[in-house]
Amino acid sequence: MTNFSDLLRHWRQTRRFSQLDLALEANVSARHISFMETGRARPSREMIVMLSEALTIPLSARNQMLAAMGFTPRYAARDWDETAMAPMRRAIDRTLDNHAPYPGIAIDRLWRLTRMNAPAQKMFGMLGLTEGSSMLDMLHNPLLWDMVENWPEVAHHSMLRLRTESAALGGIPELDAAATFLATHAKSGGDIGPAVPTIFKLGDQCLSMFGTIAQFGSPEDATLEELKIELFFPADAATEQALEAMFGDGSPKKTKSA
Repeated sequence: MTNFSDLLRHWRQTRRFSQLDLALEANVSARHISFMETGRARPSREMIVMLSEALTIPLSARNQMLAAMGFTPRYAARDWDETAMAPMRRAIDRTLDNHAPYPGIAIDRLWRLTRMNAPAQKMFGMLGLTEGSSMLDMLHNPLLWDMVENWPEVAHHSMLRLRTESAALGGIPELDAAATFLATHAKSGGDIGPAVPTIFKLGDQCLSMFGTIAQFGSPEDATLEELKIELFFPADAATEQALEAMFGDGSPKKTKSA
């Protein structure tokens, strides 16, 4: 989909806005919205930015809308190795390193592992995952299904998360395909507490952990906007003690620095 009119209609419908809803939010007339969606009116660069903000469209999609009308992209999509990204790399590394002995990772919008701290490298390394690997591919690995004691419940909540993330991004085929696959494994659990833990079986030990997700505030770069930091915490005292024993030796392997 490269036509501006189609893109605008797609995002308006994705956000479940009527033309009048969007007109009120963007402070333009519904007639003008209609004309832009039929190609009868040509939006200015400023109008595209205003509509994108009203619809909370991801930065990469805003660039796509600008390009569809012949405008240059407004938002950069820098490589992580660029100098301008050094402060962000340091922030990620500091967050993940200081989170040890608990696992912590950073992933992009397609669930590729951008960064892993030492405990995460050791845990996920058992599944053959390294920085650059796709966690979506891991979902198809029978080793994961065996390693996660409560796999049906984890599959259910991972499916819901994938669907939510895909919808927020306007529909991502890779996320939708992964959610469809997980639906064949998913089973909603009963009353298991305030958060669904993931229970990893490591030899004769079971590590029960829940996760938190953080993102950068006010991003103006598409790469930065799409990155998520996931930190895993022990869900019980036994897991806390086990992680301290396994990874709390005071000499964790540092993640890559700037």
